[in-house]
Amino acid sequence: MNYAITATNLPDNTKKCEEVIEINNLRKTFDEQEVLKNMSLRLFKGENLAVLGKSGSGKSVLIKCIVRLYDPDYGTIKVLGEDISALDHKGLGELRKKIGFLFQSGALYDSMTVRQNLEFPLLRIKKDLTQKMINEKVSEALENVGLSDALNKMPSQLSGGMRKRISLARTIVVDPMIILYDEPTTGLDPATSDEISSLINDVQKKYKTSSLIITHDIECARKTADRVIMLHEGEVYMEGKPEEFENSSDSLIRSFFK
Repeated sequence: MNYAITATNLPDNTKKCEEVIEINNLRKTFDEQEVLKNMSLRLFKGENLAVLGKSGSGKSVLIKCIVRLYDPDYGTIKVLGEDISALDHKGLGELRKKIGFLFQSGALYDSMTVRQNLEFPLLRIKKDLTQKMINEKVSEALENVGLSDALNKMPSQLSGGMRKRISLARTIVVDPMIILYDEPTTGLDPATSDEISSLINDVQKKYKTSSLIITHDIECARKTADRVIMLHEGEVYMEGKPEEFENSSDSLIRSFFK
C-alpha cells in the first residue's frame, strides 16, 4: 500500500505551520541506480520529523541533498524559504550556518579537547563573540547535554554515548534553526539510545529547533517524532503520526513496527 502525501493527511497541528524545509519531486541517481525517486517532503517549524527506512532506502542521501553535499538530478529543495540550487557559494555558506548536522559517527576532531571542538564552530560562525561569551556558550551547551565535567577531555577518553552527547553540544552551540540527525542512536546500547532520544526532545524544547531525524531505530522514532515518514525504494511509502504507523495493518509497516 502506498500512501500519497496530501494536505489532508498531514497531522492537524502542521497544516497551517511554517515550512522550514520544502522538497518537491526530488530525484537522485548514482551510477544509473535511482536512490531517490520523485520524493516530496515537508518539515514544519518546531517539529521533530523522523524519516525511517531500511539501509539503502535513500535516508542519508536525502539529508546530504538538503545541505547540498549532493546536487539532485531533478526537483527543488527550499530551506528557510531559499531555493538551495539557486544559491552561490557565499549564500550556501550563510544558509548552512543556520543548520546543525549531527553526523552518524559524531565526527569530533580527535586532536582537539572537548572545549576546542565546541569552540571551533563558534570561531568560524559567530566571529563577533568575545572569549568570555564563547566560554559561556560552551559551558551552556555542555550543561544541556549533561557533560559539564568533560570540558578538558579528549575524544579518546569518551564513551560512545558521551561522544554523541558532545557532538550534539557542538551542534547546538551555534544556535541552529534546523538540526539534521543522521542515525543518532546507531551503535549505542538501548539505555544510552534512550538517553540520546530524550536529549533530542530536550533540545527541541529548549532551542525551539526544527529537526529531521534519519533513523532505523523504531524506539528513537517513537520517542522523538511528532510525525514519521517511511521511505521504501527511494520513495515516500507512508507519512503520518507515530500512532498511525503503530496501528497500520500494512505488512511492510508491520515489519518495522512489530
